[in-house]
Amino acid sequence: MILPIYTYGQPVLRKIAQDIPESYPELQELIADMFETCSASDGVGLAAPQVGKPIRVVVIDLDVVSDNFPEYKGFRHAFINGHITEVDDTETEVMEEGCLSLPGLHEKVERPKRVRVKWIDENMEEHHEWLSGFLARVVQHEFDHLEGKVFTDRVSPFRKQMIKKKMKALLQGKVRCSYRVKPPLK
Repeated sequence: MILPIYTYGQPVLRKIAQDIPESYPELQELIADMFETCSASDGVGLAAPQVGKPIRVVVIDLDVVSDNFPEYKGFRHAFINGHITEVDDTETEVMEEGCLSLPGLHEKVERPKRVRVKWIDENMEEHHEWLSGFLARVVQHEFDHLEGKVFTDRVSPFRKQMIKKKMKALLQGKVRCSYRVKPPLK
């Protein structure tokens, strides 16, 4: 089932998400719905707060970018109770980012190229791995949602001033995009 995506201004996007137990009700159904929603919205990742759930669940589907990043052919994973445990900021990279919760906004964001992450997969197996490259960027972006942050929190004060009008429009529920959203209440 395709879920509505909560847009900037919805309080759930600013809450720190909680870890969930393995017995979380209908977890596999939620993950399937999040993958379907992500795909229908032309996204590469989606965090549970973006569909109104303040829990630590993220889905990432990089198969859609495998023409540019062949190493991600078939990459489709859920990250349950994910946490970034270490950041290697010796090398950073600036790339343009967008977000399904901030439709129409794209800004350059600097992020470390490598992060160490712990999470549980869909089979309830625990992982502790260093991630790098584009996957590390997507994980950082999605895990920011689990910490109550959005990518615009990471842009310079000058750029924040430049996009202030667009951010205000989002807060007012003035959203135009091709997927179903749940804008903030006016």
